[in-house]
Amino acid sequence: EKISNITSTKRDRITTGSREMDRVLGGGIIKSSLVLVGGDPGIGKSTLLLQVADNAAKQSLKVLYVSGEESGEQIKIRADRLNIGDGELYILAETNIDIIKEFVEKENPDLLVLDSVQTIYCPEIVSAPGSVSQVREVTSIVMRMTKVRDMASFIVGHVTKSGALAGPRVLEHMVDTVLYFEGERHFSYRILRAVKNRFGSTNEIGIFEMVSSGLREVSNPSEMLVTNHEEQLSGSIIASTLEGLRPILIEVQALVSTAVYGMPQRTSTGFDLRRLNMLLAVLEKRCGFKLASKDVFINIAGGLKVEDPAIDLAVV
Repeated sequence: EKISNITSTKRDRITTGSREMDRVLGGGIIKSSLVLVGGDPGIGKSTLLLQVADNAAKQSLKVLYVSGEESGEQIKIRADRLNIGDGELYILAETNIDIIKEFVEKENPDLLVLDSVQTIYCPEIVSAPGSVSQVREVTSIVMRMTKVRDMASFIVGHVTKSGALAGPRVLEHMVDTVLYFEGERHFSYRILRAVKNRFGSTNEIGIFEMVSSGLREVSNPSEMLVTNHEEQLSGSIIASTLEGLRPILIEVQALVSTAVYGMPQRTSTGFDLRRLNMLLAVLEKRCGFKLASKDVFINIAGGLKVEDPAIDLAVV
Protein backbone atom coordinates (compact mmCIF):
# COMPACT_ATOMS: atom_id res chain seq x y z
CA GLU A 1 0.00 0.00 0.00
CA LYS A 2 1.22 3.48 -0.84
CA ILE A 3 2.45 5.31 2.27
CA SER A 4 0.32 8.38 1.52
CA ASN A 5 -2.84 6.20 1.63
CA ILE A 6 -2.14 4.82 5.12
CA THR A 7 -4.01 6.69 7.84
CA SER A 8 -2.13 7.29 11.07
CA THR A 9 -4.11 7.67 14.27
CA LYS A 10 -2.74 9.35 17.35
CA ARG A 11 -2.80 6.68 20.02
CA ASP A 12 -3.94 7.56 23.51
CA ARG A 13 -1.68 6.53 26.33
CA ILE A 14 -2.80 4.81 29.51
CA THR A 15 -1.12 6.27 32.56
CA THR A 16 0.57 3.73 34.82
CA GLY A 17 -0.22 5.81 37.92
CA SER A 18 3.54 6.31 38.39
CA ARG A 19 5.11 9.50 37.04
CA GLU A 20 8.56 7.90 36.89
CA MET A 21 7.27 4.87 34.93
CA ASP A 22 5.27 7.11 32.57
CA ARG A 23 8.38 9.25 31.98
CA VAL A 24 10.44 6.20 30.92
CA LEU A 25 7.68 4.82 28.66
CA GLY A 26 7.33 8.23 26.97
CA GLY A 27 4.10 9.37 28.64
CA GLY A 28 2.29 6.13 29.50
CA ILE A 29 1.37 2.73 28.10
CA ILE A 30 0.36 2.53 24.43
CA LYS A 31 -2.31 -0.05 23.58
CA SER A 32 -1.19 -3.02 21.45
CA SER A 33 2.41 -2.50 22.59
CA LEU A 34 4.66 -5.18 24.08
CA VAL A 35 7.07 -4.08 26.83
CA LEU A 36 9.93 -6.25 28.11
CA VAL A 37 11.20 -5.54 31.64
CA GLY A 38 14.62 -7.03 32.45
CA GLY A 39 16.63 -7.04 35.65
CA ASP A 40 18.57 -9.06 38.22
CA PRO A 41 16.69 -11.55 40.41
CA GLY A 42 15.21 -9.93 43.52
CA ILE A 43 15.59 -6.37 42.23
CA GLY A 44 11.83 -5.69 42.31
CA LYS A 45 10.51 -6.38 38.78
CA SER A 46 7.47 -8.31 40.05
CA THR A 47 6.75 -5.63 42.67
CA LEU A 48 6.95 -2.88 40.03
CA LEU A 49 4.59 -4.68 37.63
CA LEU A 50 2.14 -5.64 40.37
CA GLN A 51 1.92 -1.94 41.28
CA VAL A 52 1.48 -0.99 37.60
CA ALA A 53 -1.25 -3.68 37.26
CA ASP A 54 -3.00 -2.35 40.36
CA ASN A 55 -2.89 1.27 39.11
CA ALA A 56 -4.32 0.18 35.75
CA ALA A 57 -7.10 -1.81 37.49
CA LYS A 58 -7.98 1.28 39.56
CA GLN A 59 -8.59 3.14 36.28
CA SER A 60 -11.34 0.57 35.51
CA LEU A 61 -9.13 -1.38 33.11
CA LYS A 62 -9.22 -5.16 33.13
CA VAL A 63 -5.82 -6.59 34.05
CA LEU A 64 -4.62 -10.20 33.87
CA TYR A 65 -1.46 -10.89 35.89
CA VAL A 66 0.04 -14.27 34.93
CA SER A 67 2.69 -15.68 37.25
CA GLY A 68 4.75 -18.71 36.29
CA GLU A 69 6.94 -18.35 39.38
CA GLU A 70 4.54 -17.89 42.29
CA SER A 71 1.22 -19.35 43.37
CA GLY A 72 -1.92 -17.22 43.76
CA GLU A 73 -1.46 -17.27 47.57
CA GLN A 74 2.12 -15.96 47.33
CA ILE A 75 0.98 -13.10 45.08
CA LYS A 76 -1.88 -12.34 47.46
CA ILE A 77 0.58 -12.09 50.40
CA ARG A 78 2.69 -9.64 48.37
CA ALA A 79 -0.42 -7.72 47.26
CA ASP A 80 -1.53 -7.33 50.91
CA ARG A 81 1.91 -5.98 51.81
CA LEU A 82 1.70 -3.49 48.91
CA ASN A 83 -1.89 -2.61 49.87
CA ILE A 84 -3.25 -3.80 46.51
CA GLY A 85 -6.54 -5.47 45.76
CA ASP A 86 -9.18 -3.15 44.28
CA GLY A 87 -10.48 -3.11 40.73
CA GLU A 88 -10.51 -5.67 37.93
CA LEU A 89 -7.20 -7.37 38.69
CA TYR A 90 -7.15 -11.11 37.91
CA ILE A 91 -4.34 -13.45 38.97
CA LEU A 92 -3.49 -16.60 37.04
CA ALA A 93 -0.74 -18.98 38.20
CA GLU A 94 0.06 -20.89 35.00
CA THR A 95 3.06 -21.83 32.84
CA ASN A 96 1.34 -23.29 29.75
CA ILE A 97 0.97 -20.62 27.05
CA ASP A 98 -2.07 -22.39 25.50
CA ILE A 99 -4.03 -22.14 28.78
CA ILE A 100 -2.93 -18.50 29.17
CA LYS A 101 -4.17 -17.83 25.60
CA GLU A 102 -7.57 -19.39 26.44
CA PHE A 103 -7.86 -17.16 29.51
CA VAL A 104 -6.99 -14.06 27.48
CA GLU A 105 -9.67 -14.94 24.92
CA LYS A 106 -12.24 -15.58 27.66
CA GLU A 107 -11.49 -12.59 29.91
CA ASN A 108 -10.43 -10.13 27.16
CA PRO A 109 -8.11 -7.99 29.35
CA ASP A 110 -6.84 -4.50 28.53
CA LEU A 111 -3.46 -5.23 30.12
CA LEU A 112 -1.55 -8.52 30.34
CA VAL A 113 1.47 -9.06 32.62
CA LEU A 114 3.60 -12.19 32.13
CA ASP A 115 6.02 -12.95 34.97
CA SER A 116 8.36 -14.31 33.70
CA VAL A 117 8.90 -15.32 30.07
CA GLN A 118 11.57 -17.88 31.12
CA THR A 119 9.01 -19.95 33.08
CA ILE A 120 6.27 -20.11 30.41
CA TYR A 121 6.39 -22.95 27.88
CA CYS A 122 4.71 -23.91 24.62
CA PRO A 123 3.74 -27.65 24.67
CA GLU A 124 4.42 -28.09 20.95
CA ILE A 125 8.13 -27.45 21.51
CA VAL A 126 10.07 -30.27 23.16
CA SER A 127 12.84 -28.20 24.83
CA ALA A 128 12.67 -27.05 28.45
CA PRO A 129 11.11 -23.72 29.55
CA GLY A 130 13.64 -20.89 29.36
CA SER A 131 15.46 -22.35 26.35
CA VAL A 132 16.05 -20.18 23.29
CA SER A 133 13.31 -21.81 21.18
CA GLN A 134 10.73 -21.72 24.02
CA VAL A 135 11.39 -18.06 24.89
CA ARG A 136 11.23 -17.06 21.22
CA GLU A 137 7.97 -18.96 20.58
CA VAL A 138 6.24 -17.73 23.77
CA THR A 139 7.20 -14.13 22.99
CA SER A 140 5.90 -14.37 19.41
CA ILE A 141 2.57 -15.82 20.65
CA VAL A 142 2.22 -12.96 23.19
CA MET A 143 3.21 -10.49 20.46
CA ARG A 144 0.45 -11.77 18.14
CA MET A 145 -2.16 -11.67 20.93
CA THR A 146 -1.12 -8.12 21.84
CA LYS A 147 -1.34 -6.75 18.29
CA VAL A 148 -4.59 -8.53 17.36
CA ARG A 149 -6.51 -7.80 20.57
CA ASP A 150 -5.39 -4.15 21.00
CA MET A 151 -4.27 -4.78 24.57
CA ALA A 152 -0.97 -3.78 26.18
CA SER A 153 1.41 -6.46 27.46
CA PHE A 154 4.35 -6.51 29.85
CA ILE A 155 6.71 -9.47 30.01
CA VAL A 156 9.43 -9.97 32.63
CA GLY A 157 12.82 -11.30 31.53
CA HIS A 158 15.66 -12.35 33.81
CA VAL A 159 19.22 -11.24 33.12
CA THR A 160 22.39 -13.32 33.03
CA LYS A 161 25.49 -12.72 35.22
CA SER A 162 26.95 -10.47 32.53
CA GLY A 163 23.84 -8.24 32.75
CA ALA A 164 22.34 -9.19 29.36
CA LEU A 165 18.80 -10.50 29.02
CA ALA A 166 18.70 -14.28 29.43
CA GLY A 167 17.59 -16.11 26.33
CA PRO A 168 18.16 -14.86 22.79
CA ARG A 169 18.84 -11.25 21.85
CA VAL A 170 15.98 -11.76 19.38
CA LEU A 171 13.71 -11.07 22.36
CA GLU A 172 14.80 -7.41 22.32
CA HIS A 173 14.17 -7.17 18.56
CA MET A 174 10.66 -8.61 18.81
CA VAL A 175 9.23 -6.28 21.44
CA ASP A 176 8.34 -2.58 21.17
CA THR A 177 10.03 -1.38 24.34
CA VAL A 178 12.86 -2.78 26.47
CA LEU A 179 13.22 -1.51 30.03
CA TYR A 180 16.02 -2.44 32.42
CA PHE A 181 15.43 -2.30 36.15
CA GLU A 182 18.78 -1.93 37.84
CA GLY A 183 20.30 -1.18 41.22
CA GLU A 184 22.30 -2.71 44.04
CA ARG A 185 20.43 -5.16 46.26
CA HIS A 186 22.17 -3.70 49.34
CA PHE A 187 20.90 -0.19 48.54
CA SER A 188 17.25 0.77 48.47
CA TYR A 189 17.41 2.81 45.23
CA ARG A 190 16.48 1.44 41.80
CA ILE A 191 16.78 2.92 38.31
CA LEU A 192 14.41 2.08 35.46
CA ARG A 193 16.06 2.69 32.11
CA ALA A 194 14.72 2.35 28.55
CA VAL A 195 17.23 0.80 26.13
CA LYS A 196 14.72 0.58 23.28
CA ASN A 197 11.44 2.45 22.85
CA ARG A 198 9.40 2.63 19.64
CA PHE A 199 7.04 5.17 21.22
CA GLY A 200 9.37 7.53 23.05
CA SER A 201 12.88 8.58 24.01
CA THR A 202 15.51 6.20 25.38
CA ASN A 203 17.18 9.00 27.32
CA GLU A 204 14.75 9.12 30.22
CA ILE A 205 15.25 7.25 33.48
CA GLY A 206 12.89 6.64 36.39
CA ILE A 207 14.16 6.47 39.97
CA PHE A 208 12.48 4.45 42.72
CA GLU A 209 13.18 3.60 46.32
CA MET A 210 12.35 0.14 47.67
CA VAL A 211 10.48 0.52 50.96
CA SER A 212 8.48 -2.02 52.99
CA SER A 213 5.24 -1.01 51.23
CA GLY A 214 6.69 -1.42 47.71
CA LEU A 215 8.41 0.96 45.31
CA ARG A 216 8.23 4.67 46.04
CA GLU A 217 8.91 7.25 43.33
CA VAL A 218 11.86 9.56 43.86
CA SER A 219 11.24 12.90 42.18
CA ASN A 220 14.42 14.59 43.47
CA PRO A 221 17.20 11.98 43.20
CA SER A 222 19.97 14.44 44.21
CA GLU A 223 18.50 14.55 47.70
CA MET A 224 19.05 10.84 48.26
CA LEU A 225 22.48 10.53 46.63
CA VAL A 226 24.09 13.36 48.55
CA THR A 227 24.67 12.39 52.17
CA ASN A 228 23.84 15.27 54.47
CA HIS A 229 26.72 16.30 56.69
CA GLU A 230 27.44 19.86 57.77
CA GLU A 231 31.21 19.95 58.35
CA GLN A 232 33.62 19.79 55.41
CA LEU A 233 35.23 16.35 55.34
CA SER A 234 38.27 15.55 53.25
CA GLY A 235 37.85 12.92 50.56
CA SER A 236 34.23 13.82 49.77
CA ILE A 237 33.01 16.04 46.96
CA ILE A 238 29.66 16.76 45.29
CA ALA A 239 29.61 16.46 41.50
CA SER A 240 26.92 16.85 38.84
CA THR A 241 26.26 14.03 36.37
CA LEU A 242 23.70 13.44 33.62
CA GLU A 243 21.52 10.34 33.85
CA GLY A 244 19.46 10.35 30.68
CA LEU A 245 18.17 13.91 30.44
CA ARG A 246 18.24 14.53 34.20
CA PRO A 247 21.10 16.28 35.95
CA ILE A 248 21.76 14.54 39.28
CA LEU A 249 24.02 15.60 42.13
CA ILE A 250 26.14 12.73 43.42
CA GLU A 251 28.74 12.40 46.14
CA VAL A 252 32.17 11.06 45.17
CA GLN A 253 34.16 9.65 48.09
CA ALA A 254 37.88 8.93 47.82
CA LEU A 255 40.61 7.68 50.12
CA VAL A 256 44.35 7.50 49.40
CA SER A 257 46.55 5.77 51.97
CA THR A 258 50.02 4.24 52.10
CA ALA A 259 50.09 0.67 50.81
CA VAL A 260 50.75 -1.70 53.72
CA TYR A 261 51.37 -4.94 51.85
CA GLY A 262 53.77 -3.70 49.18
CA MET A 263 51.34 -4.19 46.28
CA PRO A 264 49.03 -1.12 46.15
CA GLN A 265 45.27 -1.73 45.82
CA ARG A 266 42.98 0.08 43.43
CA THR A 267 39.36 -0.37 44.50
CA SER A 268 36.37 1.34 42.89
CA THR A 269 32.61 1.10 43.55
CA GLY A 270 30.26 2.62 40.96
CA PHE A 271 33.13 4.00 38.85
CA ASP A 272 35.12 2.28 36.07
CA LEU A 273 38.37 0.86 37.46
CA ARG A 274 40.26 1.25 34.16
CA ARG A 275 39.28 4.91 34.03
CA LEU A 276 40.49 5.32 37.62
CA ASN A 277 43.88 3.81 36.66
CA MET A 278 44.14 6.24 33.73
CA LEU A 279 43.38 9.25 35.98
CA LEU A 280 46.02 8.06 38.48
CA ALA A 281 48.57 7.74 35.66
CA VAL A 282 47.80 11.32 34.53
CA LEU A 283 48.20 12.61 38.11
CA GLU A 284 51.52 10.73 38.42
CA LYS A 285 52.92 11.88 35.07
CA ARG A 286 51.60 15.44 34.71
CA CYS A 287 50.99 16.65 38.26
CA GLY A 288 53.86 15.00 40.10
CA PHE A 289 51.72 13.08 42.61
CA LYS A 290 53.57 9.99 43.82
CA LEU A 291 50.65 7.54 43.83
CA ALA A 292 52.42 4.37 42.66
CA SER A 293 52.91 3.19 46.26
CA LYS A 294 49.47 4.24 47.54
CA ASP A 295 46.19 2.37 48.02
CA VAL A 296 43.36 4.21 46.23
CA PHE A 297 39.68 3.71 47.02
CA ILE A 298 36.80 5.40 45.15
CA ASN A 299 33.10 5.13 45.98
CA ILE A 300 30.01 6.73 44.42
CA ALA A 301 27.57 7.15 47.32
CA GLY A 302 24.07 5.69 47.05
CA GLY A 303 24.99 2.61 45.00
CA LEU A 304 24.83 4.43 41.65
CA LYS A 305 27.03 3.35 38.72
CA VAL A 306 28.37 6.40 36.87
CA GLU A 307 29.80 6.36 33.35
CA ASP A 308 29.75 10.10 32.72
CA PRO A 309 33.31 11.38 31.98
CA ALA A 310 32.26 14.74 33.48
CA ILE A 311 32.96 13.43 36.98
CA ASP A 312 36.67 12.75 36.25
CA LEU A 313 37.58 16.08 37.85
CA ALA A 314 35.62 15.23 40.99
CA VAL A 315 37.43 11.89 41.23
CA VAL A 316 40.81 13.64 40.78
